[in-house]
Amino acid sequence: MNKSELINSISATSGLTKTDSAKALDAFISTVSTALKSGNNVRLVGFGTFATSKRSATTAINPRTRQTVKVPARKVAKFKAGKALQNVVNNKK
Repeated sequence: MNKSELINSISATSGLTKTDSAKALDAFISTVSTALKSGNNVRLVGFGTFATSKRSATTAINPRTRQTVKVPARKVAKFKAGKALQNVVNNKK
């Protein structure tokens, strides 16, 4: 499912117009992005948790040239599914 298909699904499920559904989705993405950027987690009980973690600096090998490349430390965004979402995915009650 891509973004436009998600907007159509939100519109059909909620009764909102497609324009309002797109605004709501964009607001959700913006809010989660801002929270993660500032170091906060976003917990949606039953759905899951958006969080960041630190990835330490390392060295890698470029497979084309076989040269070592330094990969800098950085933060990465992660999502951990909640129990209710896992149950839906696995067809459990």
